[in-house]
Amino acid sequence: MTATEAETTAPEAPDAEAEFQRLGKQLLRTVKSTPHRAAIQALIEEQTILSAPAVRHALVVDTGRGATARFDGLLGRQFALGLDEQQRSFLGLVLSMVGIGMTTIAAVQDLDDRRLPIILRAILRLAGNDDIAVGRRL
Repeated sequence: MTATEAETTAPEAPDAEAEFQRLGKQLLRTVKSTPHRAAIQALIEEQTILSAPAVRHALVVDTGRGATARFDGLLGRQFALGLDEQQRSFLGLVLSMVGIGMTTIAAVQDLDDRRLPIILRAILRLAGNDDIAVGRRL
């Protein structure tokens, strides 16, 4: 067997995007409350925060039924997760939706054009409103 053959027969590394999507579906499947569902959905949409290994380690707990999110694992750890300022602001807003932390709504000033609509949609989910659309003005 040549080196080239060995390389082609080696098992492929799991696709990071597919693994992320699998985790997101699992977390949504195990969530029990509307605030937690809105928070998980926001983290899935934002993607960069939930992709960080330190965040996964603090947030995701493996149970007998599969992975589930425990937001209290993030309590007091926002500055130790290796996130940038926008990510910390976004995470603070998400945590406030589940009753953790003291982030004010003014933190939306720190969000970029990609993260702001995600938080707005999460707030609408939290309120149980499916009628208002979030998007760009023409």
